[in-house]
Amino acid sequence: MAQTEGIIIGEDDTPRCAWPGALPDYIAYHDSEWGRPVGDDARLFEKICLEGFQAGLSWLTILRKRENFRAAFAGFDFRQVASFGEADIARLLADKGIVRHRGKIVSTINNAARAKELAAEHGSLAAYFWSFEPPVRERPDIVDYQTLTANPTTAASTRLSKDLKRRGWTFVGPTTVYAFMQAMGLVNDHIQGCAHRDLVEAERQAFARPAAART
Repeated sequence: MAQTEGIIIGEDDTPRCAWPGALPDYIAYHDSEWGRPVGDDARLFEKICLEGFQAGLSWLTILRKRENFRAAFAGFDFRQVASFGEADIARLLADKGIVRHRGKIVSTINNAARAKELAAEHGSLAAYFWSFEPPVRERPDIVDYQTLTANPTTAASTRLSKDLKRRGWTFVGPTTVYAFMQAMGLVNDHIQGCAHRDLVEAERQAFARPAAART
């Protein structure tokens, strides 16, 4: 039987998206996290910040430093991170366990302040982000390797990127934002033939979308 492009068969005989390769920690991330819908503010803030840190690097590099990032950035509690000052920036620049890039560190602190504003406006960060979930009409009929590689951004990720930038966020270009949407389950981009595609879709169907607070 011909193998589907973009699919690999693991040692456990499970067909998966090819991008984790044979790396156990990457496979675990693919199987248990990527694409599963997330409604927790701290996890959403963490992911969009780590996508910014990933710029110019691989996600695997960031994933393997994730626990260090969590310790360094107060578990990505954006209310705490928003209060970071110059002493914290100096501490973070000296932390060998994370990516020591001043611009990305300063961006994370700035974005934490902007996240506080969004949460105050919408009731939660989750309610804001999930309001950008793309409608079915914007999604491809078939999610295959060719479709994903040809579309590193989407109309929805462009809308979200523009709105975040308008609100003062940084390191949130449309490609970065689309990777965030893929990971946090706003879309299901496990490709056709991946054993986890239907599992993720079932979770998405059962997921209660967070609603914005009424004013």
